[in-house]
Amino acid sequence: MALVDLIEKNVIKIPMTAESKTAAIDEMIEVLVNANKISHPGAVRQAILKREDLGSTGLENGIAVPHAKCDEVDKLILALGISPRGIDFEAMDGNPSHLFFMILAPPDQSGPHIEALAEIAKITRSKSFYKLLITAANAEEVVELFHEE
Repeated sequence: MALVDLIEKNVIKIPMTAESKTAAIDEMIEVLVNANKISHPGAVRQAILKREDLGSTGLENGIAVPHAKCDEVDKLILALGISPRGIDFEAMDGNPSHLFFMILAPPDQSGPHIEALAEIAKITRSKSFYKLLITAANAEEVVELFHEE
């Protein structure tokens, strides 16, 4: 499944209001609850935090990809958050993160999870696309940008 197929306006939070790493994770989980993608946010939170304990998923260049495998989902799901002002996500380069992709996958499915991470890496290498995303006005504009990319 292509990443663009997972990006729907109901799984996009723009702008994010969180001011810390854990608040950002909670905000993204809330997006998935409100979109009826997950029903047990506590278990998802625990899985994401367990993964973060292994090392921050705050990458470089303003991108964070909190992700986990958990029994709460039966297929790959995604939430996307944009924080124009940035959130300290303990990124590798020490800079704030602005673009957040939360990915959840079932424990028995490695392929789609890895493919989504690779696709995010590829897409976000484009500085111009990244700038368009973090300055998007609303979820509809974000969906449109991904369909044009």
